[in-house]
Amino acid sequence: MIKFFRKIRQRLLTDNKFSKYLLYAIGEIILVVLGILIALQINNWNEKRKDRLKEQVVLKKLQEDYQSNLLQLEEKMKTRDKIIISGLQLLKAFDQPIGINRDSIIKDIAILNNDPTFDPIQNNLTSSGNLILISNNRLNNLLSNWTSDVIAVQETEVIWADKVNDQLDLITGDLGIGRDVANSFLNNSSHLWLLDGNPNSFNMEIGNSNLGTPINEILANQKLESIIGTGISVNKSANVQSQALRNRIHEILELIDKEIK
Repeated sequence: MIKFFRKIRQRLLTDNKFSKYLLYAIGEIILVVLGILIALQINNWNEKRKDRLKEQVVLKKLQEDYQSNLLQLEEKMKTRDKIIISGLQLLKAFDQPIGINRDSIIKDIAILNNDPTFDPIQNNLTSSGNLILISNNRLNNLLSNWTSDVIAVQETEVIWADKVNDQLDLITGDLGIGRDVANSFLNNSSHLWLLDGNPNSFNMEIGNSNLGTPINEILANQKLESIIGTGISVNKSANVQSQALRNRIHEILELIDKEIK
């Protein structure tokens, strides 16, 4: 092919047909440019095809991760609901202590000892550069903002976790009901946070205290009443934030489902 074009050029020059040679040269340049453009277009098409294949792999992994995140988040929300219900029951007992069963008070305080924290699977889309593979703009934005959305929930969770560890444990200890509360907590059948999903694996009978702090002393403790109110408000706030995050996860999963081929 190259020899063919060279012969044409030589013949045009030999025949002293410069104008035709010039037209030929321009035409040859155009053909070369077109060839380069076509090659670039094919290369771009191949790169885009490779990116779409990579995107499918990333999307399927994200689908698994966010399905797991959703399950974990919903478990934390259920645990917080239990804390809120127990807190309300305890405050009612404080307001109307007559006829209240001591064991039910201990059980509700034990449930209050839960400090559910959401710890989702972290993706490294941004640091790995794979975020650019996500072609759906809305999905891309949701994934970009995921970390900040999670932090909004975790910041609220930390408040209650600190209260449980720094104050509630001390209050139950001062009241002399620490053993009773621990025994109730250990034998609670609704530990949703257990990785093996089997609440019986956590069971351990340590028995109740023989000292038996009277119920009237428990329901007269101002610090306990105060922290119960805090527990209700903080866990309610965490669940409001979690509901918003739950909606985000559902939207992410719906968009991923549409994008997976």
